[in-house]
Amino acid sequence: MEKRAEKIRIVLVPLPIQGHITPMMQLGQALNLKGFSITVALGAFNRVSSSQHFPGFQFVTIPETVPISQHDTLGVVEFVVKLNKTSEESFKDCIAQLLLQHGNDIACIIYDELMYFSEAAAKEFKIPSVIFTTGSATNHVCCCVLSKLNVEKFLIDIEDPEVQNKVVENLHPLKYKDLPTSGMGPLERFLEICSEVVNKRTASAVIINTSSCLESLSLSWLKKELKIPVYPLGPLHITASATSSLLEEDRSCIEWLNKQKPRSVIYISVGSIGHMETKEVLEMAWGLYDSNQPFLWVIRPGSIPGSESLPEEVSKMVSERGCIVKWAPQNEVLVHPAVGGFWSHCGWNSTLESIGEGVPMICRPFNGEQKLNAIYIESVWRIGILLQGEVERGGVERAVKRLIVDEEGSGMRERALVLKEKLNASVRSGGSSYNALDELVNYIETEYSNS
Repeated sequence: MEKRAEKIRIVLVPLPIQGHITPMMQLGQALNLKGFSITVALGAFNRVSSSQHFPGFQFVTIPETVPISQHDTLGVVEFVVKLNKTSEESFKDCIAQLLLQHGNDIACIIYDELMYFSEAAAKEFKIPSVIFTTGSATNHVCCCVLSKLNVEKFLIDIEDPEVQNKVVENLHPLKYKDLPTSGMGPLERFLEICSEVVNKRTASAVIINTSSCLESLSLSWLKKELKIPVYPLGPLHITASATSSLLEEDRSCIEWLNKQKPRSVIYISVGSIGHMETKEVLEMAWGLYDSNQPFLWVIRPGSIPGSESLPEEVSKMVSERGCIVKWAPQNEVLVHPAVGGFWSHCGWNSTLESIGEGVPMICRPFNGEQKLNAIYIESVWRIGILLQGEVERGGVERAVKRLIVDEEGSGMRERALVLKEKLNASVRSGGSSYNALDELVNYIETEYSNS
């Protein structure tokens, strides 16, 4: 695409949580490479380092937003509700200031589906808007299904095993019991959020960080249901190399990996907000130790409630067979030849990153969409093992051996490598995601020239 004499601007509005900021910044980088100016609007409490990783990006502040520290105390649903209530007017002010500073150069506002307050400003200033879904297409489908449910009826029906095991229409193998409601707080409040998420308002397109080779059925379903263009242009971590970690990465683990045998290491990370009880950590540590495989384990400060430091026996086991860091450069870890498997909470970014490097997975999801992703990893793509129930050392040991040592794990790895190649093909010239990005660019340019 030819560079313009005067760039037109896209305003990005990410949800201020690591798993949502990362793909939004990657999308920004991909669009910046296509010739657009990028402005990122973030709350005063939720900053991303701009100069280090995103030269040329403009960062502006949405005042009076909710501190990210309230995410844990309020829970995800109430956090999102409060964030949207407090941000609508201040975001309008933010856009008004941008228009004063730069003239009428805003072509589009792209906002995270959970930052739906953004739409009011887009409507007021007559700026085209696009929704960005940072999760899977299948999760967005589930939001659509859930938004139409009657809460009282669903709570009664879901107790019926026949209803639980009923496949959601046209979405095999997804069953009603798999709909991502667990761990999301009171069902009624969660369904209200689902309704907000699927309410397109005046938005005229949806971007999804996925590829048609992974979720063709769900994408076809959404294109019919939403009746506006859907652009599946992921995985964005392959298209763009933007890093936006809110936590400091410990690169010493790469030196440790360099000393390990090929495909021998199990890498463990439960994401940027997951927590584990001390008992679970101990059982995992014993299981990992007994598996006789080296392990690289990310344990964030504060991720074991009520414990300031690791239990002594865990530290002893790690010193013999493993490596623990507070946060790892995950993409570098997954591409490392020593890594043979990934124990994951199955957040969508981690899922895409693991498939993108052909690394099979042990799935230990916590809630909501993570459980949905784990089902697809184990049953649809068949590249992982789902661990359910209480974590106990024998189960951990067996899972690690199945993945790293046994023939079963080799089969998963082969299937993961096939998917890796399909994902890479999708973002190359002529691939489905490559074409979707070009279509999005053409759409934004057309909308701007017609405004």
